Amino acid sequence: MSTTWLDSAQWLAVLRIGLGLWWVESFRHKDKAAWLKRGAGISWGASVADKHKWQFVRKGFDVVVKPHPKLMAYVVVFGELAIGLGLVFGFLTPIAAAAGLVLNLIYFVLMITDWAEQGQNLMMALASVVVLGSHAWNVWSIDSLLHIF
Repeated sequence: MSTTWLDSAQWLAVLRIGLGLWWVESFRHKDKAAWLKRGAGISWGASVADKHKWQFVRKGFDVVVKPHPKLMAYVVVFGELAIGLGLVFGFLTPIAAAAGLVLNLIYFVLMITDWAEQGQNLMMALASVVVLGSHAWNVWSIDSLLHIF
């Protein structure tokens, strides 16, 4: 008889769902008008990248983000929502977890000198690694129901 009310696969699903809810909250609390109409998030990112101590961050931002600020604002805002929903519902979970890991690592590198949110980015990245490494989509997921992975 088990001494816990969930088995390890179910606890991993709880972690996956919690990580997804964290991404959904990141989407929910963003001022969509500021991001999508005024490009506030991208202009903030540009100010951080311009002062960044690593050349590749400045160059990467200039090449990838600056030429397409509106598109990149949509990618960030709705990317966070897609990652969150994918993890919560367990749909295309490895893709959502990998995308979340990449986005957290980008946030981490961009804000390397601003440690205010680095704990959050590192913990979300770690949770993504655990989700990927443990196949946390095997329980309570659309992936499992449809036998996708």
